[in-house]
Amino acid sequence: MAAEDVKLIGTWANPLVVRARIALNLKVIKYEFLEEDPTKKSELLLKSNPVYKRFPVLIHGGKPICHSLFIVEYIDQVWSSSGFPILPADAYDRVTSLFWANYIDETLNSHIRELMWNEDEKIKAESKEKLFTALLLLEEAFVKCSKGKSFFGGDTINLVDISLGSYINWLKAIKIITGKNFLDKTKTPRLVEWAECFCSIEAVKKVLPEAEKLVEFRTFLKAKAASRAAADPSSK
Repeated sequence: MAAEDVKLIGTWANPLVVRARIALNLKVIKYEFLEEDPTKKSELLLKSNPVYKRFPVLIHGGKPICHSLFIVEYIDQVWSSSGFPILPADAYDRVTSLFWANYIDETLNSHIRELMWNEDEKIKAESKEKLFTALLLLEEAFVKCSKGKSFFGGDTINLVDISLGSYINWLKAIKIITGKNFLDKTKTPRLVEWAECFCSIEAVKKVLPEAEKLVEFRTFLKAKAASRAAADPSSK
């Protein structure tokens, strides 16, 4: 598949975009990455995702596919003969993977966002507690799903691995900012082992943003937001 036939709209730091890039890499699909300015939305993004107006958006043959989980599922189905399956063939295993992937987005995404961007200490304290509780539950899920193997998918990476793995370095960035380690060998030992295995995969290493870079990215966006607020008296 030629690179010009497959395009991905997003930013390097966004975990949902990273998720789509990992899936494309696992399937060895050449694609053009259309880097978005995180402070404004391009015409292509607004045209490709007019409902939610956010990335990632995969464009294949001129047709847009939105929502990261749908994108990964689409990649797995369209390029089923390339690499290994990302979603299980067994119906029960498949819905189980979708359940946990959805759970990750409903919990980790919001709590990580609060810890990275919110200045309210009460909200941040609540998010810390809820995030750690979610990771403890995912530790239990990993033990059941992996069946003693390295990944949620057993011997190979599946949808849950990609979904949770796209947040790994955001968790490390939070540790740098708050001092709180959410992947602890004493409390989530299996997830710590899993994270090491996941991050060692070449398809992952190519696109997983460094935690230090994410901290710098946060500082940059906060400074830019403060500058805009200072320049616009009506925003105060």
